[in-house]
Amino acid sequence: MSKKHHHALSFAGLIITVGIIFGDIGTSPLYVLKAVAGERKLTEQLILGGLSCIFWTLTLQTTLKYVIITLRADNKGEGGIFSLYTLVRRQRKWLVIPAMIGGASLLADGIITPPISVSSAVEGLGYINPKINTVPIAIAIIIGIFVIQQFGTKFIGRFFGPVMMIWFLMIGIVGCLSFMDDPTILKALNPYYAYDLLVHYPKGFWLLGAVFLCTTGGEALYSDLGHCGRENIRVSWVFVKAMLLLNYFGQGAYLMANLGGKIEGNPFYSIVPEGFRLTSVIIATAAAIVASQAMISGSFTLINEAIRLNLWPRVKVNFPSEIKGQLYVPSINWFLMLGCIAIVFFLEKSEAMEAAYGLSIILTMISSTVLLYFYFLRKHWNPILRYGLIGLFFIVESSFLVAQVEKFPQGGYITLSIAVTVMAVMYVIFKSKIIRNSIIDFVKVKSYLPILQKLSIDDQIPTYATHLVYLTSAERVDEVESKVFYSILEQQPKRAERYWFVHVHTTDEPYTKEYKVTKHDENDLIRIDFKLGFRIQPKLDMMFKQVVEELVQNGEIEIKSRYACEYHHSDHIGDFKFIVIRKFLSNDNELPWFHKLIMNAYFFIKGRALSEKNEFGLDPSSYVEENFPYVLSKAAPINLKRSE
Repeated sequence: MSKKHHHALSFAGLIITVGIIFGDIGTSPLYVLKAVAGERKLTEQLILGGLSCIFWTLTLQTTLKYVIITLRADNKGEGGIFSLYTLVRRQRKWLVIPAMIGGASLLADGIITPPISVSSAVEGLGYINPKINTVPIAIAIIIGIFVIQQFGTKFIGRFFGPVMMIWFLMIGIVGCLSFMDDPTILKALNPYYAYDLLVHYPKGFWLLGAVFLCTTGGEALYSDLGHCGRENIRVSWVFVKAMLLLNYFGQGAYLMANLGGKIEGNPFYSIVPEGFRLTSVIIATAAAIVASQAMISGSFTLINEAIRLNLWPRVKVNFPSEIKGQLYVPSINWFLMLGCIAIVFFLEKSEAMEAAYGLSIILTMISSTVLLYFYFLRKHWNPILRYGLIGLFFIVESSFLVAQVEKFPQGGYITLSIAVTVMAVMYVIFKSKIIRNSIIDFVKVKSYLPILQKLSIDDQIPTYATHLVYLTSAERVDEVESKVFYSILEQQPKRAERYWFVHVHTTDEPYTKEYKVTKHDENDLIRIDFKLGFRIQPKLDMMFKQVVEELVQNGEIEIKSRYACEYHHSDHIGDFKFIVIRKFLSNDNELPWFHKLIMNAYFFIKGRALSEKNEFGLDPSSYVEENFPYVLSKAAPINLKRSE
């Protein structure tokens, strides 16, 4: 039975949700209005237009698209771009492309979120001592965040909710105090001011690139659905959005009081009372750490889901604590850490990082909109509503995308290059599977059963193992790859008392743990099919032996040596030997250039990925690896002449 997850609406659930979900979007007031104003002369048109754009972006993009609509698209309680893809992938084969683009872009976003959040927070120290170099401080904090991942966040995780509650209350109160100085700033709620900025302000449309920063954490609302539940997210968003808007409008009131000049420093810290600034920096840094933690955890989950969907090479995945859903992927952790350190070291200031932020995440949002359309189609939504909503989202997101293009030479190329690289890896893994599946030769098990029965009792051949276990990718229970029988029968025949075929099927549900037994011959050949959710770590050695023990206890099979031997005790069950066949690209191939490129890239990546032994949790003492040549397309015979 698959595990059902339900997150009831509760006060504790709301606190946890605030800590897990809203870190990224919650720290955006640290840099959004600073990015909008930039070095420009402060005018009423700029300030009111900027605030209006922020308000309507949070309303249309974050509230309408994600909180109200996208949260409906849950896959057995789980959310995220890959969960959405699993819901609609049977409708169109090409939907894997937007899924890969969205996943790759979201991972690339993890390179820039910790640097910009942490740097923006610690730069507040400049108000206390302008001579402080915040770069080493930011790098030290980032290193600490990534180093602690391997130990899990069970202890510090309990503080995430309270820290973010303090953060949101602080920005709301500070913003309200400043907002009360000029309540007329509320007229920015009128969408006319957004229109006026984008159309009439010089190069106003391109300011959308800065405005977009206010909603960059929107995707996390959906990605972390499985951790918190729909209702907790929706209710807590009311509080979070209110606090964000109070702070944005408080900063706006401060800027309106300084018309004609230019911003000096960060308007976020400018509205903080002078005696409270050091405390605000500490709270902001703590909030930035929580925001970074949320993005890192999201990246781990994303990669784990990509592995299950055959969109990423097998890499080591650890479970550092008993907290549900908490993962640790060492390769991704150190990759992100090095990338974040490089960003801080080379760009130094948060304003320089703003140009690199947002370009990749808008691609994720557009990808999710494409998938969302097919979800509406699957659920038979009213065509007018379906086309109206998707059209609205496309207009908003394509406008942001065009405005973000200006950021490409200023730093956007950094995250975009990372996204393209990740996308290339995903495509190679996906396409190579299609190529490999096209030439896999499956044979009927029953045609080989007589010879296996004969081999099993042939005492002229030494026993290779009591129980010989082969992993198979064959979906049909009556078939297996021809290479399996090649391994058993050719070269040196492998004699065993019983042969087992084991197949692992990854389901679209996240927490499925089921198995099925097929007896081709009770004494000689049995197949076990495991159905595991895409968030379940396959510990095949332990799972297999557990199933065998259950079969014995139920009296379905008898594990006892059929060969008389004085050394066998009454409880002797024999040894289990797993045979894993590793493929390599044979020199006897003559492939089209594109297929050759894909397959060479695949084997290059696979050589650096996790071995099947570690992937399936096999005991090294019961594991044997064999090499088998992949012949995808046989080369033409060589024209040889025999000499006298």
